[in-house]
Amino acid sequence: MKAAAAAAAGPGPAAAAAPVAVASGVAAVSVAVSSSLNAFRAHKRYSRGLTIAEFKCKLELVVGSPASCMDLELYSPDDQLLGRLDCDEALLGSYPVDDGCRIHVLDRSGARLGEFEDVSQVPKYEMPESEYDKRPESLRSFLKRRQLGRYGEAAAAADGDGDGDEERRRAQERAQAAAVPLGARCQVRVPGQPAKRGTVMYVGLTDFKPGYWIGVRYDEPLGKHDGSVAGRRYFECRPRYGAFVKPPSVTVGDFPEEDDGLEEEEM
Repeated sequence: MKAAAAAAAGPGPAAAAAPVAVASGVAAVSVAVSSSLNAFRAHKRYSRGLTIAEFKCKLELVVGSPASCMDLELYSPDDQLLGRLDCDEALLGSYPVDDGCRIHVLDRSGARLGEFEDVSQVPKYEMPESEYDKRPESLRSFLKRRQLGRYGEAAAAADGDGDGDEERRRAQERAQAAAVPLGARCQVRVPGQPAKRGTVMYVGLTDFKPGYWIGVRYDEPLGKHDGSVAGRRYFECRPRYGAFVKPPSVTVGDFPEEDDGLEEEEM
């Protein structure tokens, strides 16, 4: 009679002192992970052979709650509560965890909802100007070496103003433009903006501003126009894919179109 009563009560993991059997022959299971501290859900795959204590340590990297302050609830694929994973020594596979189930982490650490999503609370590192000046690989060092941007203007001012200086500057710009072939793939780097990739569509003088300009058709809608400025068409492209930049900002090379590189697992 005692054996029959024990069988009717079920083998619940919380009461299992001896090793418990894995509920499925599949070695791993895909589940959704949610938390009382976050609005997002992560889709992960875990081994059924993990103990609940080991499982909590892995969940700590996903939801941010300390493993010691977690209570775990198990929900079915149709979001029905199946029970708690409340025995740290039991195996994950000893519970009815199947593909599509959801593990909900209840945080008992006292943290507030959304605390781990508020990036305004994350300390931000700001490099001192003196240290940034010493870095040889920085954009500032590159501009200084090439005498570009404000550093080129400062060098020109030090040499003195005059027609001779303007002619030298124009000749240098013309030589830089001549080194940029039409149709070439390129990368555009303008100070204060992210790098952009595209194709060279125009090289030469323009009506809208003096000097030599490079017309670029970007791979993404990061430009300002469709290849026409002030009523004159310089090249063809879709709206907001076209831009004009100065020759020093353009690097020609093997720059394939960038892939989004979306990962399989998203939060």
